[in-house]
Amino acid sequence: MTTVTISPPLTPLLDQVAGPEDLRRLDEDQLPQLAAELRAETIDAVSITGGHLGAGLGVVELTVALHYVFDTPADRLIWDVGHQAYPHKILTRRRDRIRTLRQGGGLSGFTKRSESDYDPFGAAHSSTSISAGLGMAVARDLQGRDNHVIAVIGDGAMSAGMAYEAMNNAGSMDSRLIVVLNDNDMSIAPPVGAMSAYLARLMSSRSYVNFRHLAKQMMQRFPKSFERTAKRAEEYARGMASGGGTLFEELGFYYVGPIDGHNFEHLLPVLRNARDAGNGPILVHVITQKGKGYPPAEAAADKYHGVVRFDVATGAQVKAKPNAPQYTRVFSDTLIRLAEKDDRIVAITGAMPSGTGLDRFGERFPKRCFDVGIAEQHAVTFAAGMATEGLKPVCALYSTFLQRGYDQVVHDVAIQRLPVRFAIDRAGLVGADGATHAGSFDLAYLGCLPDFVLMAPSDEAELARMIATAAAIDDRPSAFRFPRGEGVGVEIPAEPEVLAIGKGRIVREGSRVAILSLGTRLGESLKAADELAARGVAATVADARFAKPLDEDLIRRLAREHEVLITIEEGSVGGFSAFVLHFLARSGLLDRGLKVRPMVLPDVFIDQDAPQAQYDQAGLNARHIVAEVLSALGDQAAATALRA
Repeated sequence: MTTVTISPPLTPLLDQVAGPEDLRRLDEDQLPQLAAELRAETIDAVSITGGHLGAGLGVVELTVALHYVFDTPADRLIWDVGHQAYPHKILTRRRDRIRTLRQGGGLSGFTKRSESDYDPFGAAHSSTSISAGLGMAVARDLQGRDNHVIAVIGDGAMSAGMAYEAMNNAGSMDSRLIVVLNDNDMSIAPPVGAMSAYLARLMSSRSYVNFRHLAKQMMQRFPKSFERTAKRAEEYARGMASGGGTLFEELGFYYVGPIDGHNFEHLLPVLRNARDAGNGPILVHVITQKGKGYPPAEAAADKYHGVVRFDVATGAQVKAKPNAPQYTRVFSDTLIRLAEKDDRIVAITGAMPSGTGLDRFGERFPKRCFDVGIAEQHAVTFAAGMATEGLKPVCALYSTFLQRGYDQVVHDVAIQRLPVRFAIDRAGLVGADGATHAGSFDLAYLGCLPDFVLMAPSDEAELARMIATAAAIDDRPSAFRFPRGEGVGVEIPAEPEVLAIGKGRIVREGSRVAILSLGTRLGESLKAADELAARGVAATVADARFAKPLDEDLIRRLAREHEVLITIEEGSVGGFSAFVLHFLARSGLLDRGLKVRPMVLPDVFIDQDAPQAQYDQAGLNARHIVAEVLSALGDQAAATALRA
């Protein structure tokens, strides 16, 4: 494959392809050129927008081949996770918008049903494609239709139990389902070449599949011992020929492969054979190279999995100089310092060592850091098992991914009151990754669990203190949540103190209005207090620190000494504000006429945009706080003007 580093790219053949129907009119010998142009277009687009690059570059030929062989969108093509779907978007009538990827009002960085008919299933969390594809295949069969369903799943997603649950279910059914395993990292296959490709074509051919099906029917007429012996002999012969697939065969899939995912002479005949085969699920094992065709990506350790804007010619990423350390870096640094003094501290993550900062922890403590793969359920119970033996497990997961292990949090951690510490990254709104990755719900779904300690820092120094606090809690589970991005620039204590459990702090004294903030809206709360002071309204600002247990003394004081109480958090309804309102109501503190205004994320999923714009849309910036206060005080005109 010719390496393409032209920017802007020259794409004469791609310019003729508005959609897959145009692609299918091309001659096969034109496809390599089209793939080269598609790769160049993908590189150039992501150099402008940033996003996921390496995975998409690895599936350029596979993407072209799938749309060439199958009749999309009538044939349902499901991309697992969606990281690799940028070339797919370019070929499916979205090229004119490809340079809006992950921008406000632009294309999603993942597949999205509302965006295109060519995206039959939205995906951003991994390992869902086979389950969704099987559901579509069964629906097709029940409705008497004859379209194909193809699920493309990356090898990393095969570390999640959900994929195997789906395969086990599919293998017991007769529905036609094609699963393409995009193997770009696991190295589970031997080298592929001409002989492997020939055997894959042979064993995926309709004549071979039909012969195999007929032989199985014939064997059922013989004694069971003979049938079992024949089956083992056939599996052994196929295993010797293909070099793998036994696991998939045992799950009930007809296995084909491995084949070279960058060679159209290998891809096209095998995909056609899979398309034309009879009933039952088929798995096509395709070997690809992440970052293929772009030297800087091929040379990088992460294959340019996720990038910011970069120079196409050199691959140099345009990274702004940070004004303050990233919250994730503060978490990593603090945890390392604590672990140097306490050898019971261990860390667990689910396929996100760099995203959570645990890559650095793992370098320092390789035997005390565990990446369990895309297996959040296992990660939580694995941590619980460690806690039973006296270790101090810190389970570091994105808020949106912790949702996948919620049953384990309840059953295996909370009910047993085990001191697992959850480091919840990407709390609140997360910018370009949009609604699928927003940490909107953890305050609500963790705060309802008995005996849970739940913290949210207002800045990076407070985060360091909360990590130290969690490490010191040895009688119950705890969690601290923190946002994506930079801190506010405060000094981080070298020896962070352990906080008193369930105690907040007054940051600014006022008289008429109280603003009680949980998390990093504290800065906006202080800005709002300044604006209110300019309007003659004195405001107290408090940092709750803890969503659970509540600082009841602090809330009682704020309620008794102020006319208006505003609560604000970066979470959904049902979280911190709900806990405060419940306490106020049960304590009779609402009876004296206190005006309480909870400010939470709105009851909608907020699409991708810059975080500041997202919080503006959510109504959680300083001007919105001022508007809430003025509205509560009766100045509706001023409040309306501020909200406009």
